[in-house]
Amino acid sequence: MKIHLAAAALALLAQPALALDVKESTRIAAPIDQVWAQIGDFCGIAAWHPAVEGCTLRQRDGAQEREIALKGGGSIVERRQAVSAAKHWLRYSIVSGPLPVENYVSTLRLTAVDAKTTRIVWSSHFKAKGAPDAEAKSVIAGIYTAGFDGLRNALSGK
Repeated sequence: MKIHLAAAALALLAQPALALDVKESTRIAAPIDQVWAQIGDFCGIAAWHPAVEGCTLRQRDGAQEREIALKGGGSIVERRQAVSAAKHWLRYSIVSGPLPVENYVSTLRLTAVDAKTTRIVWSSHFKAKGAPDAEAKSVIAGIYTAGFDGLRNALSGK
């Protein structure tokens, strides 16, 4: 019986980590084109995300990448995977950085609620790396909600 339990435990440990999903959404009191002007600019994140000190664009292997300098030190390199200005969405992945994630792919999607209000959905799919699943999800969700607050402030002129 002990052998079967040990084998079962080893089989569970050998299983790959399950992918995690985070999805946060909010409404911003601004027209969709005004919000898209901030988000659609791949390095525009430096103007509205409170954790970002600066951003540098570069081309690598035919793809656009941004290196995000973080306030307090460190950086994240992200690669734009796809974008549709007409449909107001942007997909990117993390190439490297200090976040507790791997195989991270994220999408920012905007929809007009009405002429003066935009709904933003920021979602991602990833595996936790070096942290429990719940902690990795919490870190990513916090980045998104802080970004929403920063975007709101940037659009209102605060």
